[in-house]
Amino acid sequence: MVKKLLSDKPTKLFVIFASFFVANALIAECIGGKLFSLERLLGLEVHSFTLFGESGLAYTLTAGVLLWPLEFVMTDIVNEFYGPVAVRRISYIAVALITYAFIMFFVAIHVPADSWWLGSSSKEGVPNMQSAFVGIFGQGMWIILGSLTAFLVSQIVDVTVFHHIKKRTGEKHVWLRATGSTVVSQLVDSFIVLFIAFKIGKDWSWQRVLAICMVNYSYKFVVAVALTPLIYLLEHRIVRYLGHDTAARMKAAAMGKEMPVMDVVPHD
Repeated sequence: MVKKLLSDKPTKLFVIFASFFVANALIAECIGGKLFSLERLLGLEVHSFTLFGESGLAYTLTAGVLLWPLEFVMTDIVNEFYGPVAVRRISYIAVALITYAFIMFFVAIHVPADSWWLGSSSKEGVPNMQSAFVGIFGQGMWIILGSLTAFLVSQIVDVTVFHHIKKRTGEKHVWLRATGSTVVSQLVDSFIVLFIAFKIGKDWSWQRVLAICMVNYSYKFVVAVALTPLIYLLEHRIVRYLGHDTAARMKAAAMGKEMPVMDVVPHD
């Protein structure tokens, strides 16, 4: 039965998309505790600036932003061929598995550490492995709550904006619905995670929340626009893989429409 199921191209493709979507989201959450300098990554000199009265700002980002843009690209592709129900379903699965991962991190942090392990990496500059483990996997409750809430809400916003634009433009302007939905949802994502994690959780000032939100969003905006050609490439390859007729029927079904299946009459 599994072999028959996976021989269906749309089903096989959805399994691949869903697996990548969930894995990408989970990895992004796990590596989000590391901060890096975007300027140094690009080989540029670091310059601080002021925004909304908040001084000393720079493009210091979490490592998770390296993967989140791909998540929204995948959202748009699934939305295009499978519709909003499929996007919501894999989003719920991703949130459930990320929550499960954080619960397991919590359990792993609190099980008793063996004494020999604590100092086992002291020669590598890690004097206490338990402290290092907690530092990497022990994200605060407000950060976890903010991240999961922002992810779910931004996915819903992405789906809504995507279909609103597509209803107006039809099959034209793929870049507008894909990039447009992403830049709107990324703004929502950036604000919600900072609001919950740091305004509510750490009592940051509004100006700091808004300033850091705009710094993070400016990076996400540029990346979203830069990834637009990738969406066209993926859609082209998917249509070639599925066949034009199958792809057209899937797109119509994703918009709540139905296309008749063309019967091929053999010639004598």
